[in-house]
Amino acid sequence: MPVEFLGIAATNDASETGPRSGAAFDKEYTLRLARAHEDHGWDRVLFAYGSGSPDPAPAAAYIAARLDRLQLLLAHRPNVSYPTYAAKTFATLDRISDGRLTVHFITGGNDHEQRREGDTLTKDERYARTREYIRIVKKIWTTHEPFDHEGEHYRFHDFVSDVFPVQRPRPGVSFGGSSPAAYAAGGAEADIYCLWGEPLERTAEQIAAVKAAAAAAGRSDVPRIQVAFRPIIAPTEELAWEKAHRTVDAIRARKERGEATTVRHHRRGAPEAASPQNTGSQRLISIAEAGERYDRALWTPTAAATGGAGNSNALVGTPETVAQALLDYYDLGVDILSARGYDLLGDAIDFGRHVIPIVREEVAKRDAERAARGPQTLAAVR
Repeated sequence: MPVEFLGIAATNDASETGPRSGAAFDKEYTLRLARAHEDHGWDRVLFAYGSGSPDPAPAAAYIAARLDRLQLLLAHRPNVSYPTYAAKTFATLDRISDGRLTVHFITGGNDHEQRREGDTLTKDERYARTREYIRIVKKIWTTHEPFDHEGEHYRFHDFVSDVFPVQRPRPGVSFGGSSPAAYAAGGAEADIYCLWGEPLERTAEQIAAVKAAAAAAGRSDVPRIQVAFRPIIAPTEELAWEKAHRTVDAIRARKERGEATTVRHHRRGAPEAASPQNTGSQRLISIAEAGERYDRALWTPTAAATGGAGNSNALVGTPETVAQALLDYYDLGVDILSARGYDLLGDAIDFGRHVIPIVREEVAKRDAERAARGPQTLAAVR
């Protein structure tokens, strides 16, 4: 199966290693970064969501209207809009982009962050709401007759949309999480299941959990698997490790100065420094406490320095080393590889030039060899 690459569609140049240089929504930088991804072999970019960040939907529409090939992954939290409204927004964006949209539904793993926009549900209640929300959105995308809905979290009557997606039967649904509740929800509803980069053994365990959840939900198929990393590459191993240590030093220095080291802005001394509530971040911290280096190139101090915030485990080495590390995950059954450097623009270009071609070439060889051995071989491996 062809491999795909997901980058980041940031609206400014901020990262964990440095503050932004301009406005929160810098449209020139947003377009420049997206174009760098399109021009250097990436398949799609993520428009992330934060309570105080620029709205990702119009940012995605802005890019869709200016670039022809790059696919869009739009992050969305169900608490911020009613599903009838959201489904129309997504369908309109799929129209603007000529069918390049996938929607990533975020349940929310931090109570404080959720309450910033008035969401007071518990974590388990949020997962139940997300499942109901996704089902409603899917139905709106594919139903041309008015219908009623009487659910636990949403009620409406006689609704039918007048705007439908270009994609048939509908755009893809992306979902992530590392808790049993997340596996259950995403296993039932997702087309793509997203994981943060962990050691190979633990990633294999998570893939098995997603597959089991899909089977328990009565699915005959399983979600595609996406895994995210922070690549740190350089022409030699020595230079790559020097760069990695400089990166962690910069993150720690910002933290010592009381600066936020995540994309979302937190009040000084508030939840960023607290123990994370979400299982994914807890797992990253646990992995970092158990060791700094795993497998071929996985390095955990970047995750430790940010308190396990989001996609934060690094892959360190030359382009060849990082490419081989990514291929190890492909061999596990991962076919969407998410990567975001600390210099968003420069790293997107370097990764696209030096890593993506190696991975694509090796995947093509692997798939050709398996196909030559027979169709059952590929199915068994994947």
